[in-house]
Amino acid sequence: MGHNDSTDSLRRMAGLGTPMALRVAVTLGLPDRLSGDGASVADLAVELSVSPIALELLTAHLETLGIVEHTTTGYRTTAYGANLCTSAGNGLTDLLHLDSAGGRAELAFVELAHSIITGRAAYPQRYGRDFWADLAEHSPLRESFDRQMVNRLHAQIPCMVAGFEWSRFATIIDVGGGTGTLLAAILTAYPHVAGHLIDLEPTAAQARRTFAERSLEHRARVTAASFFDPLPTGGDAYLLMDILHDWDDEHADRILARCVEAAAPDSRILIIEPVGDRRASTEFNLAMLAIFGSRERRIAEFRSLAAAHGLVLETVRDLAEQRCLLEFRMGR
Repeated sequence: MGHNDSTDSLRRMAGLGTPMALRVAVTLGLPDRLSGDGASVADLAVELSVSPIALELLTAHLETLGIVEHTTTGYRTTAYGANLCTSAGNGLTDLLHLDSAGGRAELAFVELAHSIITGRAAYPQRYGRDFWADLAEHSPLRESFDRQMVNRLHAQIPCMVAGFEWSRFATIIDVGGGTGTLLAAILTAYPHVAGHLIDLEPTAAQARRTFAERSLEHRARVTAASFFDPLPTGGDAYLLMDILHDWDDEHADRILARCVEAAAPDSRILIIEPVGDRRASTEFNLAMLAIFGSRERRIAEFRSLAAAHGLVLETVRDLAEQRCLLEFRMGR
């Protein structure tokens, strides 16, 4: 690659214009609004109460990207651009919309230098409170986050259910189990297994609906609580799916302590998430740092974190395309 090619490649990688144009387009609802016959910029500007000149600049760039195409009457969404429509069902709207949890969180990247210098999350630097406090304060953010998690897991859940011997456990305590999609799939596949999900309201309320919709109420309990508080005892397995990577070492240590405190001597602690030296991307690691002040831990780091609680790593399994399962037993 020549000098000019290298410069152009680096400039494209560093450019913020295109990623922000896509996010603004989604936030304004342009892919949905321009579906079908489309509309003129003048009409759109009036509808959206935005500058017609600025909107023309945005739609022109979206045309360059192949998101919209120019017609005799204005612009309309292309088949490619339809992937950004709410109806596409791929989760991109919740990821990119600037008023959603995902879209808001990614803007913490503008404060990445703070994270690199301090090792702490950039999110509070930008918004004045951490990610979880923001979700607690604004229910639409919490709702969009729950939807985002469901979409992220949708394609991987069958692999997670089929790739591990969940039938070994009579009772699974799903710690921070979200809306219950993974636990519901496990209980559906293994009729003799019972589950108990722990999460904050109103996510816990949605989990109750998930279990009711699948006629699992008789085997799936839900408790609205924090995983920083005492957990239900008596579980054969304590499941932490995409939990620890959302927290720095101090908080991850507290979560593991609660699991060990509630577990029986023969219980298992099961951690499912990307693992730094097996399934995690470098870019996603930076996202975890900027948003949460955390990272995708490597196996050695999990061993060290767990060893402080007398936990011994028994197996590591590549469970899905992006996630591993680490099984810990209580030390003897």
